[in-house]
Amino acid sequence: MPDGPMYHRIADLLREEIRAARWKPGDRLPSHVELADQMQVSITTARNAIHVLVTENLVYTATSRGTIVRNQEVLESVVTDPIRPDRPRSAHDIFEEIAKAAGREPAKEFSAKMEPAGPEVALWLGLPLHSWVLARTVVQYLDHEPWSWEVSFYPRDLAEATGIDSPHDIPEGTTRRLADRGHAETAYRDTLVAHPASAEEAVVLDVATGTILLDHLRIGANHERVTRATRHRSIATGNRLAYELGDDEGTALIRNTLDSSSGPGVSLP
Repeated sequence: MPDGPMYHRIADLLREEIRAARWKPGDRLPSHVELADQMQVSITTARNAIHVLVTENLVYTATSRGTIVRNQEVLESVVTDPIRPDRPRSAHDIFEEIAKAAGREPAKEFSAKMEPAGPEVALWLGLPLHSWVLARTVVQYLDHEPWSWEVSFYPRDLAEATGIDSPHDIPEGTTRRLADRGHAETAYRDTLVAHPASAEEAVVLDVATGTILLDHLRIGANHERVTRATRHRSIATGNRLAYELGDDEGTALIRNTLDSSSGPGVSLP
């Protein structure tokens, strides 16, 4: 091993093994105790070595499964797809469609609750401070790995009128549900920023505090009112967000050009 603190040397060894595909995405690394025994070091040293890999987003920790190797594939999401008026009907939401296209297994943890609107949410929805809003929260997983954290806020009366105040996930997605119930969204404003993960975000997404996240805020409206505000957070190094604007023929041409041009060693911007 090269010189340096022992935990760095162990992290270097594990990193090399991951890059050499000895450990594949989804594999469990040795536990802290197992690693300490193998390397003849203290558990603290083993824990510090694993923490180095966590901060590099090479692994994450799952309570019931230990330290798991992350999938390093960059997943592209065309964020204009869910709001296309001609989007084909499907029994699945856009997340499941993205997962299927990538050959990944999707899963979700869903919750919903009524809560008073804080300053940000009240501003986004154009409501008085502390008005009741519905918050629908979904933590999304790909192959059991945390992928994104999405929270959508809706005015209470609109949520009750359209049935999206259900305590269950809506398979076709809430955008379709709103449209089906006569509240189709006709306009959107998207804001995208990158920021270091807070302690809360780090826990939800199983990353180290300070990991750079993509924070995508979409505010939707129709001709009468703002209908929702959706905040979607994901790990920056594993995600690429794309927008497609224009007619179907032109966007299809761009997609086909990129598909035919990208090959081994080619990275899309």
